[in-house]
Amino acid sequence: MSNTTAAQPAKRSLGDIDLRAVAPFVALAVLFVFGAMVNPNFLGLDNLTNVVTRSAFIAIIAIGATFVISAGGLDLSVGSMAAFVAGTMILFLNTGAVAGDSGMIAAAMCLALATGALCGLANGLITTLGRIEPFIVTLGTMGIFRALTIYLAEGGSIAMKSQELRAAYRPIYFGNVLGVPIPVIVILVVAILGAFILYRTRFGRHVMAVGSNEEVARYSGISVNRVRTLTYVIQGICVAIAVLVYVPRLGAATPTTGLLWELQAITAVVIGGTALRGGVGRIWGTICGALILELVGNIMVLSDMVSEYLIGAVQGAIIIIAMLIQRSLGRR
Repeated sequence: MSNTTAAQPAKRSLGDIDLRAVAPFVALAVLFVFGAMVNPNFLGLDNLTNVVTRSAFIAIIAIGATFVISAGGLDLSVGSMAAFVAGTMILFLNTGAVAGDSGMIAAAMCLALATGALCGLANGLITTLGRIEPFIVTLGTMGIFRALTIYLAEGGSIAMKSQELRAAYRPIYFGNVLGVPIPVIVILVVAILGAFILYRTRFGRHVMAVGSNEEVARYSGISVNRVRTLTYVIQGICVAIAVLVYVPRLGAATPTTGLLWELQAITAVVIGGTALRGGVGRIWGTICGALILELVGNIMVLSDMVSEYLIGAVQGAIIIIAMLIQRSLGRR
């Protein structure tokens, strides 16, 4: 008798689909339909390109936040950190310490990345070695970074003095490669690297293990403190990368730079399906969440149905709704 009735792969049913992973993309599609109904100009190439470009700052920072939250941590200091990194970067640019515009910009970028990494390292070490709740630690460093920015700016703003240097740096935000805006390319590169690290490396598996159950991870031989600290370093580097794209847009840093970016970054992560309790991280869902936030603001501006001054309130409501949905889906 031939073995024609050999076991075959079981067919996937709708019940097997992870609704938390699919939900953000469904919401994004619904927003596109709604936006097109509200204003015909919504689906215009210029408008959509502008939306994606403007989402770059939050999307890049939120990728770092995905690592922190997946490991069971939290970082409330990212907005203040962005202001501090931007301020130090611009002050360095104003010194003219390196000859040539390209050399000066490259040196300033390296300084920004190093500063972001050190800020993240400080958050990670205080949290792990000090055994203090990340909420408290990053709430404290949020105040520190913001105060340092105000001190460096002397209560005002820190602007790039050299118009030649500013003109040479502008293409990082306003330029494009083969018609694709550079900030969009940066988002894709950071997302691909983030997804590779989180899904394809041992470190990524350790991040998930620590977020799922810290004690089990420790008994498995995983250095919990090291893993958690490195997630904060990644967060700091992501903040610095966002700053590299942000500075050429305005050419200045102020005490209000990055205000409420932590709310938007955490909201993007939660909307994207990453579990706030840790153990589950979705990089592409996070990117989708950042786009949703920017699209909501764009639709509000185009529709005139709700004042654009209430965008922050709407984003706050979105994170609450997203948490309720995530919790209800988690019970299934």
